[in-house]
Amino acid sequence: MRIVQLFIEYASHTLDRPFSYLYKGNKNLGPGFRVLVNFNHRQLVGYVLSVKESNASAEQLEEETGYHLDYLVDVIDDAPLLNEDLISLAKRVSEYYLAPFISVLQSMLPPSLSPRKSSLRAPKIAYDQYLSINHYSEESLTDKQTEILRLIKKERKILKREVGSPSVVEKLLSRGLIKIVKKEKRRLAIPNYEYQKPPLLTADQQKVIDEFNNSSDPVFLLQGVTGSGKTEVYLTLCDEELKKGHSVLFLVPEISLTPMMMEYFIRRFEHQVAILHSELTPAEKYDEYRKIARGEARVVIGARSAIFAPLANIGLIILDEEHVESYKQDSIPFYHAREVAIMRGEMHHSKVLLGSATPSLESRARGKNGVYHLLRLDKRINEQKLPATKIINLADYHNIDRDSYIFSIPLREKLSAVLKARQQAILLINRRGFSTSVSCRNCGYVFRCPTCGIALTFHKSDNMLKCHHCDYVQVMPDTCPKCGSKYLMKTGFGTERIQDEVHRLFPEAKTLRLDSDSAKVRNKIPSIIESFRKKEADILIGTQMIAKGHDFPDVTLVGIVLADIGLSMPSFRSSERVFQLITQAVGRSGRSDKVGQAIIQTYNPMHYAITYGARQDYEGFFNKEMGMRKLQNYPPYYFLTSLTVSGKKEETVISHTYSVVDYLNEHLGDKAIILGPTTPYIARDHLQFLRTVLIKYRDYLAIQNTLKELIEIYAKKSSIDISINIDPYNF
Repeated sequence: MRIVQLFIEYASHTLDRPFSYLYKGNKNLGPGFRVLVNFNHRQLVGYVLSVKESNASAEQLEEETGYHLDYLVDVIDDAPLLNEDLISLAKRVSEYYLAPFISVLQSMLPPSLSPRKSSLRAPKIAYDQYLSINHYSEESLTDKQTEILRLIKKERKILKREVGSPSVVEKLLSRGLIKIVKKEKRRLAIPNYEYQKPPLLTADQQKVIDEFNNSSDPVFLLQGVTGSGKTEVYLTLCDEELKKGHSVLFLVPEISLTPMMMEYFIRRFEHQVAILHSELTPAEKYDEYRKIARGEARVVIGARSAIFAPLANIGLIILDEEHVESYKQDSIPFYHAREVAIMRGEMHHSKVLLGSATPSLESRARGKNGVYHLLRLDKRINEQKLPATKIINLADYHNIDRDSYIFSIPLREKLSAVLKARQQAILLINRRGFSTSVSCRNCGYVFRCPTCGIALTFHKSDNMLKCHHCDYVQVMPDTCPKCGSKYLMKTGFGTERIQDEVHRLFPEAKTLRLDSDSAKVRNKIPSIIESFRKKEADILIGTQMIAKGHDFPDVTLVGIVLADIGLSMPSFRSSERVFQLITQAVGRSGRSDKVGQAIIQTYNPMHYAITYGARQDYEGFFNKEMGMRKLQNYPPYYFLTSLTVSGKKEETVISHTYSVVDYLNEHLGDKAIILGPTTPYIARDHLQFLRTVLIKYRDYLAIQNTLKELIEIYAKKSSIDISINIDPYNF
């Protein structure tokens, strides 16, 4: 008899504790296995934490413990899913982010291996079936049988489906002349790029690499202007680690960057590379995960969740574009890949390298204070000049005429010149769709999401109204649902509208659009990027997806159609986000031997995020924004934690949120600043009303126990739910 302690698949604070079961079967079972159990009258998946042998009977154990112990239904796995290092990492992440342990495990594992019931229906191993000789003899064979037997002998091993006649193959198999050999199939097709010899490093790149290698510091921040050659620094350091027998984990923030980085790494390290990101199918993720776990890949490239890849002997962890907020998960367990990378680096005694042209203020402050080792690349490769930028004030009527209220006269002139010169341009607006809202001219009714309450965006391509928060959709109506009027007004504009405007003004121009709508089609991102790189289009139109990391040699103009988007967002990070987006976008221009230029359209030409972004002046922005953050007690001077109370009844949510504030004030005193309760920007989420509380503090350990106690109190209340987000980004 074995006593098994396990976590149930529900990611709830109420159930965030081990449950005990009995197992009397003969299957191998230990920590890290998934099992099938009966729980509350339904079958669920559990994740085993410990197994203990016992000579007592079920009745004796029940008498000893005081409660009934059920038996496991079945053991799912043949081996543990996670090694001790990853289990320890999961516990540490769960502890720091105050997240249910099972939620961390579910973030770590691909769908086919996840501790949840749905994983049992997910794809498993796929095999190719090969035929090989088992015993060679042509005695009493037909001519066709002899032909196929000789073919198999000649090829030594051949795919069963390529041989031909299934009946002949079955006959040869039944006589024992041939046998089937199964080989696991890799369902992710990775291009076979030619090996690319490393280029000669610049003096600045070599200096950075030498400084990195000669230091014993655990965490480094590489701040390098756009086009300064950070990628080659990454590749060289990876090469050095592989030669030492170590493995490397390389993270990118956006899926759109993965194909390009994948090409760089495959050209350099060929078959040692594995890929992990959300664009892969469950089957592809399963294959890649198992390939990594078997030690067949020593370099892993991926987005946020790849930080949990089952790599052994890690020597280096790199986060490219470390400032991008997609490294922060926006649902439980709310982890940040940067912090998890540092945790994992400590466990493996490996170095962590954070890279960016515009580091987050928190990282840059840590670099300035010596918490991170700061490395600098302040010049572009071959001393190439940064793009010349011009800020266009859209409020000045001299810049706008009747031909277009979206594109200013200077931007149209520059676009025309670029097209005549057969060069390329990028147009960025950080908003997808055609119109940002639809309202009735007659009664003023605004079409809003029924679950979130925010204005729906009109998408012309499929004539739909869509919520960009919860993905609610509805067909665009012909009349107002409130008064029946046919006079519906579309206001604002996004990437679809920009593409329409380009076609109207420059009908000869070929365009491509890259945003999260066009990226919904599988493999569309790499095909769009590759098409633009091959000059199959003149203008690439997109959101922030096109602003980071891409290298297009023939792009000589970047136009930021409306730089103000984001400044009005109710977040202390709004200025930082706008500055980073402008700086990164402008950096896509003039990256080869051609002179680059950028046009920045705005209604706020004097805002410091825009002026410093136009000048690519990170230091100026950093000093200005740090002053603002200090005045308001925001990061990096203070840490933040947000608490969100949710429930179906608004009055109940409000009442409990005030109770939360009272509890925090009573138990934290002068250890923290409590702000709230407040109504968030999105006040409803999936029919749940929301209220938030913000905590500012200097010492996380001083408030951690109070937060744990709060979780325990509210885990018992069924009418509301409370979620805690450590180091929130959207506040």
